[in-house]
Amino acid sequence: MSEVTARSLLARLRHGVELEAADVQWAAAGLADGRLSDAQAGAFAMGICLNGLTKPTRVALTLAMRDSGQVLSWGVDGPVLDKHSTGGIGDCVSLVLAPALAACGAVVPMISGRGLGHTGGTLDKLEAIPGLATRLDESRFRDVVGQAGCAIVSATSDIAPADKRLYAVRDVTSTVDSLDLITASILSKKLAAGLHGLVLDVKTGSGAFMKDMASARALATALVETANAAGCKTTAVISDMNQPLAPSVGNALEVAEAMRVLAGEAQGALFDISVALGGQLLAGSELATDAQEGSRRIEAAIQDGRAAERFGRMIAAMGGPVRFVENWGRFLPEAPVICEVKATEAGYVTAIDGEALGLAVVRLGGGRMVETDKINPAVGLGEVVRLGAKVAAGQPLAVVHAARSDAADQAAAIVRSAVTVRPEMGVQVPDLILERVG
Repeated sequence: MSEVTARSLLARLRHGVELEAADVQWAAAGLADGRLSDAQAGAFAMGICLNGLTKPTRVALTLAMRDSGQVLSWGVDGPVLDKHSTGGIGDCVSLVLAPALAACGAVVPMISGRGLGHTGGTLDKLEAIPGLATRLDESRFRDVVGQAGCAIVSATSDIAPADKRLYAVRDVTSTVDSLDLITASILSKKLAAGLHGLVLDVKTGSGAFMKDMASARALATALVETANAAGCKTTAVISDMNQPLAPSVGNALEVAEAMRVLAGEAQGALFDISVALGGQLLAGSELATDAQEGSRRIEAAIQDGRAAERFGRMIAAMGGPVRFVENWGRFLPEAPVICEVKATEAGYVTAIDGEALGLAVVRLGGGRMVETDKINPAVGLGEVVRLGAKVAAGQPLAVVHAARSDAADQAAAIVRSAVTVRPEMGVQVPDLILERVG
């Protein structure tokens, strides 16, 4: 094979020629060291999105992106564990699960991402907490993990730098929903964190990137196979995202939902999936004999306050308020315009367009239209009605939190269009966890 160049690589992609390991290894190095320009990186992402990669080349891309920077080693007695979601709306599981795992004896160095497309990002949610910094150097990252047992941070310039560039490009070039790019992006960062075990939450439905079960199953299988091939014990669940996981969508609003769960004030889908994912992850380590025991341990850590205490330690160590857990409502920002979106007719909620709700939050300022946009952490949608709920005319379908009245009106129109109310029930609410992989 002749020497790889940006032109030859992109030409192969344009003509549908199957890429080889050497091609994607060169591309990962070029993303990391700047040999690939932003325009070429966008073309590379688009070519993969359109043509796909073979399984061996996907593994090669993932490992090359992991190895484009530093791979951490922890040297600790407990298992180094993590979880990742493929993205949805109202998905703030990481804020609940990371401290719960730490309370159960795991070490949780969680390298997370920002909002992508219509979905929110864990880092953006955490940064709704005043003073908190998610960009930590390795020394401080290790300090936070040492103090709290967990840390949720952005990838430093030394961690998977190839992914850092490609991630930003994907968000603004409509190349988010590619199985190959999602797999390489997720796992390059996760594997660089030096994990012993990983559980993946692959979403499917109207609020997910993978809209149908077949696509979600393909992604879950690709992720599990690739991670296990790299030596990290990995399983996955496929979960429903035909409605927001938590009843709120937006950065500060989702932090509030996580705090209600950690405080023992709320049990619902957010609590249920946190317990299920944690149980599955602990079962793959020496911390639980099976998933049932693991789930019981996670539930106990939440209910007796140990998870909240770990979360508080993490927040303080990352620069946030020392007594955030005790006074979280005082610290989180509030939007100046808050208004209800009322149902125009009585009936049952038979469908929710989750992607539309996510994009409504982006347009409110809770996400990015372009990568340089500054996020307003206070805006979003609260108290979103659930699938199957019976509503009366005039009853709220959601509550809009906005910076301006005109933005609130636009978001309200989107909510009315996104939530379908019919006279008859006519819908079977899907199970939260649909399938387990690996």
